[in-house]
Amino acid sequence: MTYQIKLPIFEGPLDLLLHLIREHEINIYDIPIAFITQQYLEYIELLKNLNLEIAGEFLVMASTLIYIKSRTLLPKSEAGTDMEEEGEDPREELVRKLLEYKKYKEAAGLLRDKEIAYKNVFTRKTENELPDEDELLVEVSIFDLLSAFKNVIKNIKSSDTFEISVDEVSVTERINYIMEALGNSPYILFESLFSDMTRKMELIATFLALLELIRLKLVKIQQTKRFSTIRIFKAVEEEQTRAPEHQSTRTPEQQSPITS
Repeated sequence: MTYQIKLPIFEGPLDLLLHLIREHEINIYDIPIAFITQQYLEYIELLKNLNLEIAGEFLVMASTLIYIKSRTLLPKSEAGTDMEEEGEDPREELVRKLLEYKKYKEAAGLLRDKEIAYKNVFTRKTENELPDEDELLVEVSIFDLLSAFKNVIKNIKSSDTFEISVDEVSVTERINYIMEALGNSPYILFESLFSDMTRKMELIATFLALLELIRLKLVKIQQTKRFSTIRIFKAVEEEQTRAPEHQSTRTPEQQSPITS
């Protein structure tokens, strides 16, 4: 696969860990380190398979998790000296960092909510705005999207119609496909993008196309609450939603079709 997307992802490894803790309803004070390490590494592998650029800090955290996991698996007689020097629980430092970061993110979220509320008070409503029930939508993180995409792949693989095809699939084609789907609707559901697909490369190309549209700020992704149904909205007028050749920032090699 030659197509690579560099997303302006502001989330870091602690965001991914907090996402996994929420997704699997884990007690942050008693993290099952073997399980969380496995889940974390699966996300890193998915990012690699999608040819997405991975920041070095994610790999550093992966090494840290593996190290903590190895320490928890050691017999107490072997780990005793280190445990006394570094604390009773090898997870303690990680939990402290997660709690501090969680507190910071919650404070930032409150400030963002106040800013949105302020804008809503002093912004005049227009006829084209969505109903009140949709004004409570929240932004979706890259990890929410990855979780949703993992579920799509899992559901399709479990069916009898999943195919691995050598047919070429163009990401540019899938960009136009998404924008056409949004043409006459205020929004579309994330799952509906993949409802008729059975080919692995078609799934990947469509997901990459969505990420590219997010990067270009042509669509916005929202949901009513964490881990709920993801909705895709147009972010600009229809005549601006196409991806003309002269606007592309990809090299000729990157514009090559995806093949399995």
